[in-house]
Amino acid sequence: MPGIEAAKTSRIPESPAVPSASVAELPHRRRQRERKEAAEADLVLPPNASSNLATKASAAPSNSLRRLIPVLLSLSKPRLSVLVVLTATASYSLYPVHELLLPSATSTPSLSTLTLLFLTTGTALCAASANALNMLYEPKWDAMMSRTRNRPLVRGLISTRGAALFAILSGLAGIGALYYGVNPTVSFLGGLNIFLYAGVYTPMKRISVLNTWVGAVVGGIPPLMGWAAAAGQSATSDSWRELLLGEQNAGAWLLASLLVAWQLAHFMSLSWSIRHEYRDAGYKMLCWVNPARNGRVALRYSLACIPVSVALCYYGITEWSFAATSAPVNIWLVREAFRFWRLEGHKGSARGLFWASVWHLPVVLVLAMVQKKGMWQRAWRSVMGELDGEEEWEDEEEEDAALSTRNR
Repeated sequence: MPGIEAAKTSRIPESPAVPSASVAELPHRRRQRERKEAAEADLVLPPNASSNLATKASAAPSNSLRRLIPVLLSLSKPRLSVLVVLTATASYSLYPVHELLLPSATSTPSLSTLTLLFLTTGTALCAASANALNMLYEPKWDAMMSRTRNRPLVRGLISTRGAALFAILSGLAGIGALYYGVNPTVSFLGGLNIFLYAGVYTPMKRISVLNTWVGAVVGGIPPLMGWAAAAGQSATSDSWRELLLGEQNAGAWLLASLLVAWQLAHFMSLSWSIRHEYRDAGYKMLCWVNPARNGRVALRYSLACIPVSVALCYYGITEWSFAATSAPVNIWLVREAFRFWRLEGHKGSARGLFWASVWHLPVVLVLAMVQKKGMWQRAWRSVMGELDGEEEWEDEEEEDAALSTRNR
């Protein structure tokens, strides 16, 4: 491509001299040179998991399981699918359930391991279906980008019919698992995510920069699924209003907002390093359509992570200590986003924001789960065999009711 070739040519005089074939380059010198070249090129992307799996599959015999399994995993975009499942699981675990760690938990509402199993399996299958449909739509343009040109459909490792069959079957299995193993609301959200990702976000990438916001909404839905799965175990009905609306469900929308804000900060830095490839492939991305706005969006949504973290404390999802412990990683993200905006992605600022965002999400979610509201108090009372005043009053009320029944 002319633009990329010109960029490569312009960098040739600045590149360090590569040792001639007659002089062996020491390993540590080679690693230093490669790191320096990557830094000069502002490369921020780690190896692509789907491409690595496709490479592994290509070395296996045709029509064998050793080829088929890596190809199907590659179609599902394993890293992205795992992230989707983890965010749904984190939301599931943060749902406030009373007496979760008490010895009497068997006689009170508690989170079901079986429901969690159906939630994770169904969510993973829905994510795999959406990702496979995405690849089915884009092989022509995937071949034009270094990140995606090694995907299985581009390399012909699987037929279009085979990939479509995998996408349809995994989608139906995922929606079915969520419907029968969790509840209809979660099943609907899983199907909605497939539609938004494959039917709206994917074609919209070639039409408008607003595709990034649609993609962020897609990433915000799994926390709603995890919350609704947990809420459904103590709800009086499967109504989506009871599972997702009302102040008692504010945590679902706060976690979804956190995912939306994080994705926009993360993607703006990720896309910047391959902005020329997006442009040449015809994808409408802010990184090349409006670089200045690209930086502003990253900074704006990085800042949004701070009030969302505080709101999780305010609505009783986490302890107030979470606001303090999450502050350093939130400030780190904002600092790197500010550099990214001020330097317009140059001088390593895109790389800095990318890695800050990579670490930000898992750290914040783990801190939230560790500091879930009331978890350690219940654990302490469970270990010490203590009950607080409210629980003693409830026990006395139950005993009085039982005695009254026997007397009648």
